[in-house]
Amino acid sequence: QVQLVESGGGLVQAGGSMRLSCAASERTFSRTFMGWFRQAPGKEREFVAGISRSGSSTYYTDSQKGRFTISRDNAENTVYLQMNSLKPEDTAVYYCAGRSSFIYSHSPADYDYWGQGTQVTVSS
Repeated sequence: QVQLVESGGGLVQAGGSMRLSCAASERTFSRTFMGWFRQAPGKEREFVAGISRSGSSTYYTDSQKGRFTISRDNAENTVYLQMNSLKPEDTAVYYCAGRSSFIYSHSPADYDYWGQGTQVTVSS
């Protein structure tokens, strides 16, 4: 089973940038579709970005498009989320997740592996 560990969260001012990392424990990482999700207090977990196994295809929701960039390094078993122009409404716990299927999905229920989450707080 793939274990995922996120890092890089913290406090940043609005307009600032932050990069999250997610390290995977298994070499099967390269065969895993990866995604980033977030969950704000009182809200449902929502899809932020996804990346195909090779990294050639990326997926975003409209609110993140142009501000966030997902990438991966299969040699290092790591996926990244670069977040720019951060807004207070981006404040949430961010989770990385993986699914064995190579098919894109934005539904949390379709993901098999989850990290413990990292808090991102954007102050106004």
